[in-house]
Amino acid sequence: MKIEDEIKSTVTLSLTKKVMLNLTFTRNLIADKLNEILKPYDLSGEQYNVLRILRGQKGNPLNMQDIQERMVTKNSNTTRLIDKLLLKEMVERKTCPANRRKIEIKITEKGLSVLSELDPLIENHDQIFTKNLTQEELTLLNDLLEKLREI
Repeated sequence: MKIEDEIKSTVTLSLTKKVMLNLTFTRNLIADKLNEILKPYDLSGEQYNVLRILRGQKGNPLNMQDIQERMVTKNSNTTRLIDKLLLKEMVERKTCPANRRKIEIKITEKGLSVLSELDPLIENHDQIFTKNLTQEELTLLNDLLEKLREI
């Protein structure tokens, strides 16, 4: 469906405006569907992102600054996200033995288990949104999105 129809626009939109609205609308649609998947697990998209980052460490801890740098949503309050994951027992927090001022975060078995359950659901989510695109179109879209970020 055209973006003008989605937002019920009655004015003519410039091509630039259409692109920006399409990006925003599509991003929100994808996020809403992702949140539906995460809701039964009492996770936000940002918390899920932290768990994925920590899983990628293969059992090694990561400090708060490194987690923040790897976040997809850069304006997230990482400390608050970690605190919530601690309460859910999905991560553990320890003081770095080499530098007592540095806090290290590690994913727990419970966190890994939740991600294992979520993996096929997230994969299905991604497939649903990309099923109408060929491999060439996916590559082009990825290249164009990366080009858009070159500001």
